[in-house]
Amino acid sequence: MEQLQLAATLRETTGNGPARVLRRSGRIPAVLYGPETDALMLSVNIHEFELILKNHNINQMVLNLVVQNGESSTRPVMIKELQAHPVSRKLIHVDFYEISMTRKIWVNVPVVVEGKSIGEERGGIVQVVRRELEVLCLPGEIPESIVLDISSLDIGDAIHVEEVRLPEGVEISADTNFTVVTVTSPKAEEEAAVEEGEAEVAAEAETALEEGEKE
Repeated sequence: MEQLQLAATLRETTGNGPARVLRRSGRIPAVLYGPETDALMLSVNIHEFELILKNHNINQMVLNLVVQNGESSTRPVMIKELQAHPVSRKLIHVDFYEISMTRKIWVNVPVVVEGKSIGEERGGIVQVVRRELEVLCLPGEIPESIVLDISSLDIGDAIHVEEVRLPEGVEISADTNFTVVTVTSPKAEEEAAVEEGEAEVAAEAETALEEGEKE
């Protein structure tokens, strides 16, 4: 997986006032920490950081954070938390978590289906039950996606997690053999929609009855 580089500088001031000054200068406050890392107060260039976020999945992204303070040191990190302004939605703070490139980590990877299933040809509907799967792997071996070939699935067929083929070095630890993708019949979809509608009507009627009794 591609590793990206981002420059960061140490900051000595904290609080809302200095943070506003940083943002006006085109930077945002950041903090770096980890299981074997003392917390470092940093700042990063907002434009450079937003370009990286725009083109990559933050849940999978491994960054080489180059911390500059006279001398520079490079730390492999992942994004732990992003904070945005509640109104403008502009980024106001980021937490970086230092990782070891030789220690496996848990990460969510998107599921991608390819091919047209036999069931679709017969009017069935493909349902992706799990849009992401949590996998265990080295930071440098995080797959961009988990691709599932659904071309052989007929109506009623499914791919379960134990059937998912993974790249070498990537593991999934699941307590149950849950469904990842399935092909359902249109009738089943209609029945599910009807049942959902009936449940909503029943809930509304029950609420109205309770409110009537209170009056």
